[in-house]
Amino acid sequence: MGKLLNIIPVSDLRQDAAKVLKQLRNKKEPLIITQRGRAAAVIISVEAYEKSEHEKEILRLLAKGDREIEIGEGYDLDTILAEADSFLAEKPS
Repeated sequence: MGKLLNIIPVSDLRQDAAKVLKQLRNKKEPLIITQRGRAAAVIISVEAYEKSEHEKEILRLLAKGDREIEIGEGYDLDTILAEADSFLAEKPS
């Protein structure tokens, strides 16, 4: 992580949660919450969370495909590409 992270103490979150959530939506970057000077939690926007989950699902499917290839199972390339196009066209909810 080469960027300067957004870091706030938990007391700031307690005092003005609405402002912190607005900042989170506007900056679209994770927010590190500290407690007693140490990182305690990370908050991300719903959009960032959904994107991350979507990307993890793609990686899971790729790993599954690799395992199938290793044991000689799987589908032909045209079928896979059609399914991949369909999956990538889906927008995270």
